Amino acid sequence: MATRASIAQGSLGIDLRQVRVELVENQKDKARCRGLLAQHHYLGDVRAVGEQLFYAIKDGPGHWLGVVVFCAASRRLRARDQWIGWTEEQRRRRLALVVNNCRFLLLPDQTVPNLGSRSLRLVLGRLSADWQGRYGHPVLVVESFVDPEQFCGTVYTASGWVELGRTDGFGRVHRDFYVEHAKPKRLFVRELCRQARRSLQAERLKPALVAVEQKVAPRPTQRAVEIRSLVEQLKDIPDYRRRIGLYPLWSLVAICVLAHLCGAARGQKDLVKFAKGLSQGQRRALGIRCMPGGRCPAPSQPTFCRMMKRINAQALEQVFLQYQHQVRGAPPAQELVVLDGKEPRSGGGHSVLTAVSVPSQYYLGSAMVDQKTNEIPVARELFHRLDLDGRKVSLDALHTQAQTARQLILDHGADYLLTVKDNQPTLRQNIEQMLEAPPADFSPLPTERPPGGTAGVQ
Repeated sequence: MATRASIAQGSLGIDLRQVRVELVENQKDKARCRGLLAQHHYLGDVRAVGEQLFYAIKDGPGHWLGVVVFCAASRRLRARDQWIGWTEEQRRRRLALVVNNCRFLLLPDQTVPNLGSRSLRLVLGRLSADWQGRYGHPVLVVESFVDPEQFCGTVYTASGWVELGRTDGFGRVHRDFYVEHAKPKRLFVRELCRQARRSLQAERLKPALVAVEQKVAPRPTQRAVEIRSLVEQLKDIPDYRRRIGLYPLWSLVAICVLAHLCGAARGQKDLVKFAKGLSQGQRRALGIRCMPGGRCPAPSQPTFCRMMKRINAQALEQVFLQYQHQVRGAPPAQELVVLDGKEPRSGGGHSVLTAVSVPSQYYLGSAMVDQKTNEIPVARELFHRLDLDGRKVSLDALHTQAQTARQLILDHGADYLLTVKDNQPTLRQNIEQMLEAPPADFSPLPTERPPGGTAGVQ
């Protein structure tokens, strides 16, 4: 009778208990992996796409027994995506959390019973941690294809993988290009941690996984009919060109608006990348004119640079205000009007002074602040474009100036709330001497009138 030790030892003298998998770190070992795949695997060497890891299967003394390779997951798999239960946008942004076991080779002269399941269990036990160390994020799900004409997939079934059915018979030849090969494969999948599918379909990723989504370029989710509606609103902006080529002005502005709506960066180079990511249907909906052959190109960086320099900013603002009024109605008359300046997030450029109503965040207008001046004269000019009659206007300490306060009251019929800090010590001292400080913080809500007829303050 065979003992448990003899079974573990195998007919070739390989002790399964000493079998290990090692992450291939150097180019010499990776070249050896590719050579073994080219010589022994029925698909030959692998053309791994994107992120990838190579593993060597070794016995106790260090002899190579096989090779395992993982790479980026297939872009679309109907059965896998239904099994995970994520949306199309979640799939696009979180696909890096799924990997493909694209090669699994056991050397023909080194194979013993249970070596495959033993090796697969060992590599899956460390795969997510190794991916974290190499690429800065873990992986949650692994997939693999099995050719039914070559194998039965027993090693995957024995290792707890789930078979989802057959693929449609397409193979990837470039990053986003697939060719039909008419040889459907059996699709196997496995979760690498508990509730992996729940994490992938969650509304928000866990903090440890957020970096994956941050690496994916934002993409507009608006349908073509919604994009055409936006374009119609922008057609009132006068074009600065006598001859319009492939890109009408409203198309360029609409691209900027779509980038803003999905949180994409909006520098000229960023807009070029964003525009290249738009589908042909989205480009046609934007009004971009097609080249001979029917394809719509994407605008270049100089095109966006010229647009930003020469567009009529006042006309653009009026279009946005009209559209906002159409969608949200008139601005709330009793809300506080707040003017605040913001610096660009990255790089140089002008800061922008913006007026909004609080708390509704209703946009009222904005103005560029030239680098040769500051916000004070810009704010006074912006007052003329705002309806401030009977409104309360709030500005920060920079605008605590007698002329600003006088202009708000006499010219615009508004009241003001200005901040006084230590940069105006005399004014602050006068206020402290003339006004008694409240005994405690003001209550955000009105309190009931206490006995005696005076309002209570918390």
